[in-house]
Amino acid sequence: MKIGKKFFDLDSDRSLIMGILNVTPDSFSDGGKYLDVDSALFQTEKMIRDGADIIDVGGESTRPGYTKISCWDEIARINPVIKAIKERFDVPVSVDTYKWEVAEAVIESGADMINDIWGLDYYEDTEHRMAQVVAAAEIPVCIMHNKADRIISMDRFSFEREIIEDMEKRIKIATDNGIYDWNIILDPGVGFAKNFEENMWCISLISQLKKLGYPVLLGISNKSLMGNITGLEVDQRKEGTIALNVLGREFGGKIFRVHDVLANKRALAVADSICG
Repeated sequence: MKIGKKFFDLDSDRSLIMGILNVTPDSFSDGGKYLDVDSALFQTEKMIRDGADIIDVGGESTRPGYTKISCWDEIARINPVIKAIKERFDVPVSVDTYKWEVAEAVIESGADMINDIWGLDYYEDTEHRMAQVVAAAEIPVCIMHNKADRIISMDRFSFEREIIEDMEKRIKIATDNGIYDWNIILDPGVGFAKNFEENMWCISLISQLKKLGYPVLLGISNKSLMGNITGLEVDQRKEGTIALNVLGREFGGKIFRVHDVLANKRALAVADSICG
């Protein structure tokens, strides 16, 4: 897969690390830390030095109970950061957004990939403009599972069947609108429209998603799943994140979206050696 100027061999044993850069005041783990361009660049440089393969920039918090902002406010937050990163570093930049207007603007500013928490099927985007924007740019997109009207499953079999069917629908939206198969990444959506048990099931579900023929991204860094298991606060969930990412690697995960790049990079390098 080509992301920006870099090619990644998705058939190799090496896991890819996506470093999280939230330029938001209210993200659950790092909100308020990287609001200005200088601090964002400093963190980007650190993540690259620690081994990040991709930097994922977010301009709107999507934690439970988040406050939605306008696409114009989101663009104003992230565009200067994207331009600065592209000017200074040779690293692929992904943008975490579900709004096609934002995607269009950030692609023009140099974004190399879109990471869509609504998987090209946001309920307000009835014409699937996000899919059209990504297709026109011929860039990769991460299709995450999410759903506004989910009915919580009663059993694991029903849950897995629902997720696979939903993802097949989203893949069809992508391909019907011109997105190439080789530009599609899947994400089971831990922490989105799922209860505690379902979030745990998502880890092993990676092996089923992988059978659809696309690389799988796992984004569980510091999320409430670890808090529910351990009772620990957000700033104490590094070890839990590493453990779940290593399990995710064993089930076939390829890309791991994390706050702490270095620790996860080291742990996954060991897992890569064993699993490979």
